[in-house]
Amino acid sequence: MLNLTKGDKLDLVKNDGSKLTNFCVGLNWGAIVKSGMFGFGTTKEAVDLDASVALFAANNQPIDVVYFGKLISSDGAIKHSGDDRVGDTDGDDGLDNEIITINLNQLSPGVDKIVFILNSFQGHDFAIVPYAHIRLYEGTPDRVQSVFAKFDVSKDPKFAGHISMIMGKLYKRNNEWKFETIGEPTRDRALKDTITTVMQKFL
Repeated sequence: MLNLTKGDKLDLVKNDGSKLTNFCVGLNWGAIVKSGMFGFGTTKEAVDLDASVALFAANNQPIDVVYFGKLISSDGAIKHSGDDRVGDTDGDDGLDNEIITINLNQLSPGVDKIVFILNSFQGHDFAIVPYAHIRLYEGTPDRVQSVFAKFDVSKDPKFAGHISMIMGKLYKRNNEWKFETIGEPTRDRALKDTITTVMQKFL
């Protein structure tokens, strides 16, 4: 398994030399832990983050978007597991809260880039969300066969005041798909605004 850091790029090639074309992208995050009244005990506040996928053409224009309101891309190549509205309320359980299934061979030929986005539906500041992870793995939403790569986004002061994050992107180069970690927060409140920011700064 590859442990990625911000800005890393990797080829989607497995150890045996074959290409990774059918895989899952899992997104996992934690609930907020707060101190109890008068400092006694703790309480946990559910966090509703929404994982979304924006598909772009070679000219950087949006083609499609997959999110909790549209769980399958128009070409059927990308599927969303559904909305998780709470996050990990009992600590990091190692399981994904929302999972995107991708079949690159089924993508519309016009798709050139695929960007993964997290938005905080209830406006929770990312600075107080304890963790967020993204991982690429072979398997199904119900079974992890082999983790290909993982990218951890730790709590960071730079996330203060932000409720949207661009996690990473798949992009086509010389007809080969690659992945790049981004891990950049934005000040957008709505998904459509985050997609506009992606078009302006991250394609």
